[in-house]
Amino acid sequence: MPQIELTNVVKDYKIRKRAENRSRFMEFFNPQYTEKRAVDDISFSIEPGEMVGYIGPNGAGKSTTIKMLTGILTPTAGNVRVFGRDPCKNRTKNALDMGVVFGQRSQLLWDLPVRDTFELFKTMYKIEQKSYNIQRDRLIHMLDMEDFLSQAVRQLSLGQRMRANLALCFLHQPKVVYLDEPTIGLDVLVKDRIRVFLKEINREQGTTIMLTTHDTGDIEQVAERLLLIDHGKLLYDGTQQGFRERYRDTEFTLDVVFANPTTPVSHKLFRLSKTEGNQHSYRISYDGITAGEAITFVASNYPVVDVRVRESGLEDILMRMYDE
Repeated sequence: MPQIELTNVVKDYKIRKRAENRSRFMEFFNPQYTEKRAVDDISFSIEPGEMVGYIGPNGAGKSTTIKMLTGILTPTAGNVRVFGRDPCKNRTKNALDMGVVFGQRSQLLWDLPVRDTFELFKTMYKIEQKSYNIQRDRLIHMLDMEDFLSQAVRQLSLGQRMRANLALCFLHQPKVVYLDEPTIGLDVLVKDRIRVFLKEINREQGTTIMLTTHDTGDIEQVAERLLLIDHGKLLYDGTQQGFRERYRDTEFTLDVVFANPTTPVSHKLFRLSKTEGNQHSYRISYDGITAGEAITFVASNYPVVDVRVRESGLEDILMRMYDE
């Protein structure tokens, strides 16, 4: 049985209209509204233990979907089920099996040390002492939190706060976790630690993780399955590899470092896209020439120091799709 299931879900927002030719009196007593559809007839299900990347441009409907899954919002139409229950009608019961992190919105108490907040959450979730000790120590070790457990939250760096928030999210061993931009604003070392942590906790405890982010590095390293949404509609549901094959770019990039300043390569299939000193970048169609033939042509006709082929990654594909 799926842990998460959405069937033909629609969510509309009412937005108040402000007309220039209407008085404030009329605006107050007779307001007018227009509707905006944030989620448009989407259906998908997620099995226990899956790690899913929920992606799309700003305003696509990702956060609205997460809020319906947590019971914060009620769908306009369709059915949402988490653990087989309606999340809006079972918010308290679902909260015991669910964890959520919304970007930089912290659950930590500003003036308390991190250790004390853990104790508070243990009481709130009625976690048995032995189980709490084991999970707390595991999270502290996995997220490398030993050095700042006794510090007040207000004294922590952004990366330390985010790690502490993640630990709180997983403290009661939830079956399902929703992460909305969990690495936003973090440096590469903290991002890497969080990515490793998510994969380890999924492997060790079988936690279902739904990750919403604009950071393609998070998606590539953590998510096994992708859900792509745009303008409220679900456009893709499948594996990362399937996504790359389906939306693969028709061109590759050839980066060439010349030994001396050089005019652009003279070849009808080479399109110069960037120049920086002696380094040129060319966009080349897969249909006209192979990467090997392109390298051979450049190396045979020009004095080169280095040549490198770059195929489109997930970020390149998404940028092109969002632009289109």
